[in-house]
Amino acid sequence: MDQKQLEEKIIQRYQGEEKMMILVFAQWCVNHDLNPEELYLRAYPAQVSNSALKEALELVVPKEEAGEIGDETLLGVLSLFGNDDLAFVVTEEIAKMK
Repeated sequence: MDQKQLEEKIIQRYQGEEKMMILVFAQWCVNHDLNPEELYLRAYPAQVSNSALKEALELVVPKEEAGEIGDETLLGVLSLFGNDDLAFVVTEEIAKMK
């Protein structure tokens, strides 16, 4: 495998993991009766539309069918991908719930 192929493989893997992070975020929102698109827009107002979030929304299940996603789990996943602005908005929502 040459350098270019290796770089492409790393990028593809990162993008796949990023999609999983977005799915975890979207499912956590649904589980807490929150609109993922609204929270995302609060965190990133310049990004009116996010195709990865739209894809994730097609995969989420009703909260009655979903497994529990802990607040700390979500915040940890967001942190791994450097989504500090989104983590801040999520933290605000967590505080409102308590």
